[in-house]
Amino acid sequence: MIPSDHFVRFYNEVFKFLDEQNGLKPYYEEISRHQERHCLKLFMEKGLLGMEEYWGTIRVEENCVCTSYIEDGVRYSHMSRCPSLSKVLDSDAEPCGKYCLHCPGWVAPLMTKCGFYYIKYLRALDRPECYSVFSEYRDKIESIRRDLIRQGFKHIFSNLDDFAEVEANREIRHRIQKSDA
Repeated sequence: MIPSDHFVRFYNEVFKFLDEQNGLKPYYEEISRHQERHCLKLFMEKGLLGMEEYWGTIRVEENCVCTSYIEDGVRYSHMSRCPSLSKVLDSDAEPCGKYCLHCPGWVAPLMTKCGFYYIKYLRALDRPECYSVFSEYRDKIESIRRDLIRQGFKHIFSNLDDFAEVEANREIRHRIQKSDA
């Protein structure tokens, strides 16, 4: 196993290489498929509480400075210090300009499969800070996106365009949750 300082540097270089080959999107989609083994069942069965459970563990393991809460069917998360990008910025390597896109790149497809709408927004791609919002209610996520655009955010990522798939998977998730009750 390699230390995280070396891993994020390697990751950064892989992102640069893949970006030059127009291969970041397929790579992120592959990461998303692998992440399903870790959290798809948890998110399908426990929904937003499963997300709190999963990312709460990651928060501790990766030493993230992050706060999150669930309110009115929406999970909000603010990572005020991303340990991954922070380590890249602290190294002597040139950061990949799209480094921060790996989170929405793997999380959005996973949320679509779980029947949740997702939005990730950043103030800047070279700043180790981000915000995420999750909900099964499209109107809530659309309202948040409109507010972010009005506030001038330029880096907003979501799965709102995958409306039909999110809705179909939400129904599957609801059936799973009912059968577990």
